[in-house]
Amino acid sequence: MLRAIQYSFTEAAVSLWRSRRAAALAMLTIAAGLFVLGVFLVVNANLQRLMARWSAAAELSVFLHDDVTPAQVAAIEQQVDRGGLATGRAFVSKREAATRFRQDFPDLGRTADQLGGEPFPASIDVRLNPAASGEAVDALAAALSSAPGVADLRYDRRLLSRLRGLVRTVRTVALVIVSLLALAAALTVASVVRLAVQARREEIEIMQLVGAPLGFVRGPFVAEGVLQGGGGALIAVIGLWAAFLAVRARIAPVIDTLGVGPVTFLPASTWLVLVAGGMLLGCAGGLIVARGVR
Repeated sequence: MLRAIQYSFTEAAVSLWRSRRAAALAMLTIAAGLFVLGVFLVVNANLQRLMARWSAAAELSVFLHDDVTPAQVAAIEQQVDRGGLATGRAFVSKREAATRFRQDFPDLGRTADQLGGEPFPASIDVRLNPAASGEAVDALAAALSSAPGVADLRYDRRLLSRLRGLVRTVRTVALVIVSLLALAAALTVASVVRLAVQARREEIEIMQLVGAPLGFVRGPFVAEGVLQGGGGALIAVIGLWAAFLAVRARIAPVIDTLGVGPVTFLPASTWLVLVAGGMLLGCAGGLIVARGVR
C-alpha cells in the first residue's frame, strides 16, 4: 500500500509538471471557489460576533419632544420600569446628546455647531434584557410610541432582525455560487487528469498487460487530482489572508470610530478544513477519470 501511494504521488507530480499550464488553470479554479467560500466565512463569522455583541447591548431609545414636561418624563420612565424588560435606563438631556455626538463623530462636530442651539432631542435610553422576547419588547415599544411627550423610537433589535435576514440571504447566494464553483473546479481537474490519461495511454495498456495492480494504474490519476486540489486550496488560503490584511488596514479607522471591536480572521482549524476540502474536490475530479481506466 505504501509503495502504491509513493508511486502514485511521484508519477502525479511528474505528470503535473508536464502539463503545468493546464494544472495551473485547475488549481486557480479551485482556488477561486475556496476563496469565495473563505470570504463568506470571514464575513459571516465577524457579522455573527458583531450581532451577538449588539444583541447583548440592545437598547430602546425613546426620543422626546422639545416641550416634554417632567411629569411626562416620569410617566414614561414608570412605564418602562413596569414592563420588567429593562435592566437599566438613563435620561439623556439635549446638551448631553450634543456632547455624545461630538465625541462619537468628531469630524462632524463643526456641522452640529453651525446648526446653533441644541439640535439633538433629549431621550431615555433603555438597556434591554437579552433574554426578553421580541414580542414583549415590540409591545413595550408600541406602547411607548403613543405615550405623551414621545417624538420617536429607535429599537436596536429591529435593525438586528433585518441584518439577520440580510445575512441569511447572502448565505444562500454564497452557497449557490460556491457550489457552482466547486462543480467547475471538479470538472476542470477531471479534464486535466483526462489529458494525462490520454498522454499515458500506451503506458497504461502495457501495465495492464503485465498484470499491474489496479491501484498502481489508477492511483497516479487520483493523486494528481489531490495535488491539484491541495495546491489550489493553499493558493486560496494565502490569497485570503493577504486580502484580509489589506482590507483590515483600510477599514481600521472606520472600525475604531464605530467601536465594533477588532475584525478577526478564520481559526487554524478552518484553514485545515479549506485545504482538506480542496483536496477532496481534486480527488473527486481525479476519481471520476480514474474509474474509467480499466
